[in-house]
Amino acid sequence: MSVAVLLGCASTDSGADESAVEFEIDDPEAASSAGPEVIAPPNASGEFWRSTEVVDGDTLYVSGPRGDVEVRIIGVNTPETGECFGEEASEALSNLVAGEELVLVTDRSDVDQFGRALRYVETAEGLDVGAELVANGFAIARRYPPDDARADAYAELQNIAQDGGRGLWASDACGRSDLDADIEIEVNADAPGDDGKNLNGEWVRFVNRGAETLDLDGWEVADESASHRYTFANIRLASGDGVTLFSGCGEDDATVRYWCASRSAVWNNSGDTVFLRDGNGNIVTSLSYGESG
Repeated sequence: MSVAVLLGCASTDSGADESAVEFEIDDPEAASSAGPEVIAPPNASGEFWRSTEVVDGDTLYVSGPRGDVEVRIIGVNTPETGECFGEEASEALSNLVAGEELVLVTDRSDVDQFGRALRYVETAEGLDVGAELVANGFAIARRYPPDDARADAYAELQNIAQDGGRGLWASDACGRSDLDADIEIEVNADAPGDDGKNLNGEWVRFVNRGAETLDLDGWEVADESASHRYTFANIRLASGDGVTLFSGCGEDDATVRYWCASRSAVWNNSGDTVFLRDGNGNIVTSLSYGESG
């Protein structure tokens, strides 16, 4: 069992587009193993696309009426190439889009900072590809304001996947794990003043609430991004003990560690997820807050 505690973080109204198409989840408890169905909007544009290459679990190339386009699927985030479950996520996306006519649905934004088209991807029959990835535990639901028309539904699908131990939420998703850890997470995401100039004003704390001593050597702390990763070394937590990980620089000791993030704050004030993974990459516990909660 894991306990999550949230301290002092800010959240903001996502301001979802009132004109966005609404959809709903059909009887999640009675759904098949493929996960609850998400009702997709009709293909108003009349354009169909075909997948030409899957880059990873949340990015693919498609070809269609407007040529070749690189698409970043909105509302999901999958493990990166080389990370635990990254290969499985890519394979799952390949299986969902292979040979299918695809519909690309826009939320608010057109492209991201890398020039990739931001779209929900659906099959011609109305299957929401991002929803399927989340429902089966191949992707993490992530809110990307202002493109968040489906964020709440994806979050519900993730809760079902977590409860069912599907995919990356399985205790042994990344290899054998006999660990039954009880770890409490506390996070202070909103540092006083300018977060970027006060990196040690934000922190995350892990407390061992179990009866046994935990060896955290090789365990990883991560957020929802592809870049923020911290690995613990030479640290053991006796029952009741905790360690606080500050985002800035400082001198490590038995109860305090420093991420030393060089350029920017780690934890998004508006919403993020703290993941704690064991040495094999299994998610031991996590805490979502704000717009990711």
